Formats: sequence, C-alpha cells, structure tokens
Amino acid sequence: MNKKERLVAAIENGTVIDHIPADKTFQVVNLLGLDQETNPVTIGYNYPSEKLGKKGIIKVSDRFFTPEEINKLSVVAPKIVMSVIKGFEVVEKITVVTPSTLKGIVKCHNPKCITNNEPMATIFHVVESKGHTAVRCHYCDKEQEISKVELC
Repeated sequence: MNKKERLVAAIENGTVIDHIPADKTFQVVNLLGLDQETNPVTIGYNYPSEKLGKKGIIKVSDRFFTPEEINKLSVVAPKIVMSVIKGFEVVEKITVVTPSTLKGIVKCHNPKCITNNEPMATIFHVVESKGHTAVRCHYCDKEQEISKVELC
C-alpha cells in the first residue's frame, strides 16, 4: 500500500485510538460510551497490522479522553496508542499502560468483599503473578487475572 493512502479519513481535532487488538475494538467502543457519542466516530476493524496481525482503530472528532477513561482502557487493551489531534496534526501521543493501582475501575469477584456490600470504590493493585498480569483487591486480597476482570 502506498504510505500516503489512508485507510480512514483524517480528523481536524479529536483523538485517534490505534493499535487496538481487533477482538477488543468493540469493547473499547462500549467502555468509552462511543455508541452514545454525538460527534463523528469512525471505527475501523480488522485492519492489517505488523505487530498485532489485525487491529482496530477508532477516530473521535472533537473529543479528548480523561486520565480515568484512559486507565479503564488499560485494563481492556494495554499498549494501545492514543493520538491527540489538533489542526490535523498529532500534538500528543500516549501509549496506554496499566497503572499500578486501579481505583473504581474493576469489580471484586469475592462476594464477601466489603466493596460488594458497602457503597465504596474498589481499589486494586496490579501484580505480576506466574507470568501473567493480575489484580489484587486492596480490601480482601483476592487476586484475579486482569484479562478476566469485570469492570465497574
């Protein structure tokens, strides 16, 4: 493909979310509430990618995401790249990484955990466990595989 060809049209201002694993594209759309977005949203799915094989890309005109929204994305699809666009130019590029602590993002799967019985935000610490990334509840110490968590 000619490098000057674009698979998806450029946007003047907004955010481009790129390098999304193809199977996570619509999960990202749902997580960010893009199905309710009033600005133009372009969703590309199953584009060829040297790194991922197939990838998704999302372009959202006139919308910029908060650190909290980016942290939620890190649970679903770490290592995606968010580009902030202003005047058709990339002004900031962020590679999403999972922070060491997740507050109010993940539900605890322990039914006896205080977070499931009292109105309070969950807190999870990200840990490497047996070669996999897991999260450990701050309150009850239960661990769960990050790829299997339920979001709040």
